[in-house]
Amino acid sequence: MKNFAVIGVGGFIAPRHLKAIKDTGNTLVAALDPNDSVGVMDSYFPDADFFTEFERFDRHTDKLRRASTGRQIEYVSICSPNYLHDSHIRFALRSGANALCEKPIVLNARNIDGLLEIERESGKRIYTVLQLRLHPAIVALKERVAQAPRGKTFDLDLTYITSRGRWYFQSWKGDTTKSGGVATNIGVHFYDMLHFVFGKVVANKVHHRTPTCAAGYLEYERARVRWFLSVDANDLPADSRAKGQRTYRSILMGDESIEFSDGFTDLHTRVYEDMLAGGGFGLEANRVAIETVGEIRTATPIGKQGDYHPFLRTMGGA
Repeated sequence: MKNFAVIGVGGFIAPRHLKAIKDTGNTLVAALDPNDSVGVMDSYFPDADFFTEFERFDRHTDKLRRASTGRQIEYVSICSPNYLHDSHIRFALRSGANALCEKPIVLNARNIDGLLEIERESGKRIYTVLQLRLHPAIVALKERVAQAPRGKTFDLDLTYITSRGRWYFQSWKGDTTKSGGVATNIGVHFYDMLHFVFGKVVANKVHHRTPTCAAGYLEYERARVRWFLSVDANDLPADSRAKGQRTYRSILMGDESIEFSDGFTDLHTRVYEDMLAGGGFGLEANRVAIETVGEIRTATPIGKQGDYHPFLRTMGGA
């Protein structure tokens, strides 16, 4: 049984980590969040220590490390806001623990190099949650692409709209300097999946980018991808709005729909199982996706030119 701590236990994704820690037969020793709406802990680890102040959490972690009680923290699961990931990973390794960090592991690819150095110095490991790489439908797609004729290139349309209310833009998620922007915050795992399945990035063009929506074109070794990401409910297809749906997810490969909606909630447990069995996804596994979203964040949008996503046709301007 391994001892875990969770940073950001009050966040949206944290319950999946709590469930994964419990499902894999491990225990939560301590948790940190500046907000105290963390009653979800009672469903998993009611006896875990909880802190709202980092300084007290840091002191408690250090006391556990120095004591001989068998409660030393061995893994820190990081579910904090994106811009804090780098700092919290460093804290985990300085505390003698391994780190498992949510996506994006950092906002800028250059920070990966600094973390690699700290990883070497500490002798501890840094892992990340690239759960789509473990999704059965994505694994099957990767195998299918690998078995296709060497010169075959696939054409895809990736569309993901997940409506967010006004709160979103008052939170850290609406601040590009903290979240990385919409393509980073809701899209980084898709870009990782595309790289995982279709190989290295050959071209990266941005057609449209606003605080609520981004769209562009990515070319990989084995694929040409038109992508569209949005947190604006107005971008939902009319039939989705008519049904009261607030999320739309679609990957079309030619005329075929790649369905991977099912099984999302259990993938974190698979990530934990893989990591604890000696696998896991390390720092370098993140590099291509982090470089991709970094380029998207800083590129000058070219407007409706070239091969752009069909959803842009109904949008005004560039």
